Amino acid sequence: MRVVIAEDSVLLRAGLTTLLTGGDVEVVEAVADAEGLLRAVEEHRPDLALIDVRMPPTHTDEGIRAALVIRHQHPEVAVLVLSQYVEERYATDLLSAQTSGVGYLLKDRVAHVPDFLAALRRVAAGGTVLDPEVVAQLLVRRGHDPIDRLTPRELVVLRLMADGRSNSGIADALAVSHSAVEKYVGNILAKLDLPPTDADNRRVLAVLKFLATRTA
Repeated sequence: MRVVIAEDSVLLRAGLTTLLTGGDVEVVEAVADAEGLLRAVEEHRPDLALIDVRMPPTHTDEGIRAALVIRHQHPEVAVLVLSQYVEERYATDLLSAQTSGVGYLLKDRVAHVPDFLAALRRVAAGGTVLDPEVVAQLLVRRGHDPIDRLTPRELVVLRLMADGRSNSGIADALAVSHSAVEKYVGNILAKLDLPPTDADNRRVLAVLKFLATRTA
């Protein structure tokens, strides 16, 4: 897997480079700002761009705006955004553009190296990874919508689905049987009015449904 890193902190940029290289990931370039990121993606056409939300010159939303440009101009390049805090609008903007090959994680997750590398590979493979904290915060602030129908246990399962866990992974995390997880997932999909279809990934749609409600 070939990756471009965009991170303005010299130490974190070097740390991410070392971490990824040690995980058999090829870092084709590491840059310090959004302008360098767009140039590097255009030049290298990586499998994934790992992007800090806040970068120079204003340290507000340069990274997320560059991520949206990449998703528009190079949809084949997966994007994984790292943020210091949960920033709902940025997560919603990113996910509303396209739901495959995209991720949004808090920087604290980088410390859990195996999980972080697994998330990176899922996004590069076309999956969607959302930080559980992002999901939790949006759920708390959400108004009336179909997600209100979910039980607390089903919300926990939904958060684990957002973290990219399979049914087996959820079963292990909650110490319940695989059949119990299948039942929870079935209830979630039914309550969110997501019937079976060959065209869509219902698990991803379940996670994103409340985000659509937030932006309506």
